[in-house]
Amino acid sequence: MSFNDLAQEFLAQERIAVAGVSRTRQDAANLIYKKLRETGHTVFALNPTAETVEGDPCYPNLQAIPDGVDGVIIVTKPEITEQVVADAVATGVRRVWMHNNTFMSSSVSETAVQTCRDRNITVIAGGCPMMFFDFGHKCMKWMLGAMGRLPK
Repeated sequence: MSFNDLAQEFLAQERIAVAGVSRTRQDAANLIYKKLRETGHTVFALNPTAETVEGDPCYPNLQAIPDGVDGVIIVTKPEITEQVVADAVATGVRRVWMHNNTFMSSSVSETAVQTCRDRNITVIAGGCPMMFFDFGHKCMKWMLGAMGRLPK
């Protein structure tokens, strides 16, 4: 499947968790969280040190989310990504998207990617869900595609 196909399939899911949201700053995870909420998804904030984020309950891990989720977007350091993927395996989550900020740090962990593949979890190792929502990110997606830098 292409990056576009994988992303469209991921974003077609109703229940999505976002790991790495912050209660104190507006970063990529918070922007993704709010956009998913605006587009009608049932979205869950994951941060082990927060009780609420963006006015919603926040969960310490995937195991704490009632009735589970269809997918998780990870916007953390790679070593935390590995724990979130371990939690995804433990809870039966079938889709994982590891965020990559094109110009800054990435959430992608090759160990976590391999864990997903070994467990038949659909994984998107890079890119940003916002590439499918707003004009600026769509332009970035086009540019990265032209340069051959979109996830494979």
